[in-house]
Amino acid sequence: MAVLETLVVGALFGLALAAPPGPMNAIIAEESVLRGWKAGFKTGLGALSADVLFFLLALAGVVTFVREFPTLQAGMFLVGGGLMLYFAYGAARAAREQFQSAEPTRSRGFWKAFVLSLSNPYQILFWLTAGVGLLTPGRVDVLSYASDSLSGIVVVETGSAALVVGLFCGVAGWIVGFPAALTAAKSKTEALAPIVAYGSAVVLGGFGVYFVANVLLF
Repeated sequence: MAVLETLVVGALFGLALAAPPGPMNAIIAEESVLRGWKAGFKTGLGALSADVLFFLLALAGVVTFVREFPTLQAGMFLVGGGLMLYFAYGAARAAREQFQSAEPTRSRGFWKAFVLSLSNPYQILFWLTAGVGLLTPGRVDVLSYASDSLSGIVVVETGSAALVVGLFCGVAGWIVGFPAALTAAKSKTEALAPIVAYGSAVVLGGFGVYFVANVLLF
């Protein structure tokens, strides 16, 4: 029973990790509305592939090693911020082209998401902190934090295969469903495509400025 609970909690955690607005979802949204569900899904796969790579690096101890070098982390954050600014420019240009031409340009979403994910401060910080904790063997009594009377009802086994499988299943569910929802919404109003593309440019640009300024000014 603990395995099933761990699997479900892992899936919910993965979904919660993937769903909040941020650089990755901005790129997925842009690709989905400009080029369709397949392009959005492939973009999500790029981000998921980077998470798998981070997971393997965490297993090998590389992530823990990186945590010991703040300068290296700062450099990765600076590169990530710069990439976000570059992709923000690309999103704005794609939105402008959408107004001028009905033919969508070829998607490069998978590689954009993969490369950006490798230097995305949010993903790096997750695998340096919570990600390492998820891989450390142990047991977490989830509901006991709310009330002692709920102790033992939902027990999650960290460091288990079920938790990792659940987490990636949750992320996979998001990269399937999110592009599908955007594509369905686009079919009702063609005006959605340039709006989402410009919105993606604003989100990426905002995060890019924030991370670059954080490294250079603090």
